[in-house]
Amino acid sequence: MKSLIVYESVCHGNTEKIAKAMAEVLNADLIKAGQVDLDSLNDYDLIGFGSGIFFGRFHENVFGLISRLPNMPGKKAFIFSTSGQGKIGYNVLVEQKLKEKGFESVGSFACKGYDTYGPFKLVGGISKGRPNDGDIQKARKFAEKLCI
Repeated sequence: MKSLIVYESVCHGNTEKIAKAMAEVLNADLIKAGQVDLDSLNDYDLIGFGSGIFFGRFHENVFGLISRLPNMPGKKAFIFSTSGQGKIGYNVLVEQKLKEKGFESVGSFACKGYDTYGPFKLVGGISKGRPNDGDIQKARKFAEKLCI
């Protein structure tokens, strides 16, 4: 199964750490959302979409990419995110948008990540030291299940 992980990781590298861990397991190609060639997506069986969370939403580059995607009926996708709170609920909107483009969602993953965005900067950030080794292992286990 040929896999691609599309992501944005702009502040502390949280999402990139998770993307790299998943890519290792899936033997996936990695690319930033702003660098994706839409025509190349047809070459992949599974595409992961990941981002840090900014005021409860995925990075605008990921949303912009999804809005430009052609309909891809039956193409498999998974969603992942990192945030100060680690809520999987942040992934729901992206999953919905992908389904509108014909994607089949095969999983969703979220974990905490060091967050100094917006008001969290005033208190020195939240979820320091995350994602940690435990989070990386959970990401790997999630990716292993996608291989089945």
